[in-house]
Amino acid sequence: MAVKMKYEVIKTEGNAKRAVMETVHGIVQTPVFMNVGTVAAIKGAVGTEDLEAIGTQIQLSNTYHLHVRPGDELIHELGGLHKFMVWDKPILTDSGGFQVFSLAGLRKIKEEGVTFHSHVDGRKIFMGPEESIRIQSNLGSTIAMAFDECPPALAERNYVQPSVDRTTRWLERCKKEMERLSKLETTINPDQLLFGINQGAVFGDIRIEHAKRIADMDLDGYAIGGLAVGESHEQMYEMIETVVPYLPKEKPTYLMGVGTPANILEAVDRGVDFFDCVYPSRNGRHGHVYTHTGKLNLFNQKYQKDMRPIEEGCGCAACKRYTRAYIRHLLKAGEMLGLRLCVLHNLYFYNHLMQEIRDALDVGQFSSFKRNMLDSLESGE
Repeated sequence: MAVKMKYEVIKTEGNAKRAVMETVHGIVQTPVFMNVGTVAAIKGAVGTEDLEAIGTQIQLSNTYHLHVRPGDELIHELGGLHKFMVWDKPILTDSGGFQVFSLAGLRKIKEEGVTFHSHVDGRKIFMGPEESIRIQSNLGSTIAMAFDECPPALAERNYVQPSVDRTTRWLERCKKEMERLSKLETTINPDQLLFGINQGAVFGDIRIEHAKRIADMDLDGYAIGGLAVGESHEQMYEMIETVVPYLPKEKPTYLMGVGTPANILEAVDRGVDFFDCVYPSRNGRHGHVYTHTGKLNLFNQKYQKDMRPIEEGCGCAACKRYTRAYIRHLLKAGEMLGLRLCVLHNLYFYNHLMQEIRDALDVGQFSSFKRNMLDSLESGE
C-alpha cells in the first residue's frame, strides 16, 4: 500500500522549519509555494509543461469553482482532477469556505451549511461540510481542506467566537465524511489528506483555543485561515506568532492566501511551510513583475527602450530570451504573449524564492538570507 503521508522536519532554524512531505502523488519539499490554478488552470495561458519547467511542486484548485463549472461529478467521471488537468504531482483543493466569505451578499450561513447563489448563472447552491468533502473526493485531490467560515479579519468578538465554534463542529463532520468516503470503491483517492483550518480573526485567545481544539483531532495538516483579508501586516505576523506554537510541529503548517515575498519570508521565520497566493499570476497579467530588488511595472515609459531581461540572471523562459522593451510592447498592444511571459516570470520567481529559502535553511543561513532579501526587496532599481 502506498504511503498516505509522511512529513519529516529535517532542519530547523529558530521557528523556521525545513521539511519533506511524501504523498501518494509525490514528494513536496517545504517551505513551498502552491501555484493557484483556481479552475484547474493557472490564469495566463500557462500549461503543465510550463509549470514543470519553473519547478512547480504542488498546485491549488478551488472546490466551489470546479463544482459550478464544469462540475465535480464530470471530473470524477473523467478520472479525477489530476487526469483532467494533466498534472501528476500533488494538488490541494480549497474547500470553498473562502468563496462563501467573498460572496457575502449572496449567502446565508446556518449550522447545516451555507446557501448561496452561483456567480456564474445565479442558481442556488447549498454547501456544508459533507458536500465540500464529497466534491473534493470527486476531484481526487491530494489534500482536501476542511469546510470553514472565514470571518472578516476585523469582525467583532461576538461574531467571531460563534463562527469559530461552528467551524470546529464543521471540521468534525468533514473528518467523519472523509473517513466514510475513503472506504468506498468508487473513491478516486482513498488516501486523500485532510487539513483543518484555524480561525479567530485578530483575537489571539480565540485562535489559541481553536488551535488546541483542532490539534487534538489529529489531522494530516493545519492551516491558518482568515488572514490577509483586511488586517495590517503587523497584525497578521502577530497572529501567526500566536498560533503556530499551538499547532503540531510534526505536521505541515499552511498560511492561506499569503502573500508578498516579504510576507512569505516573515511567515517562514515564524514556522509556516505552505503558502498560496494569486499575486504572481494576477500581478503578471497587469504587467507587474517581481525581482530581487522589488516589483516593476512594465507599462512604465522608462522601459520602452530597455533591452535588459526582466531580471538579470533569472532562469525563466521570459528572461532567457525576451527584453523589457519587447514585453512592454506586447502588453501595450494587448497581446496575450505579454501577460503570459509576465506570469511565467512571476511564478518562476516565487518558486525559485522558495528554493532559495530551502537552500538557506539547509545550511543554517536563513536568518541572514531573510535579512538580506528584505533589504534587497526594498532597495528598488
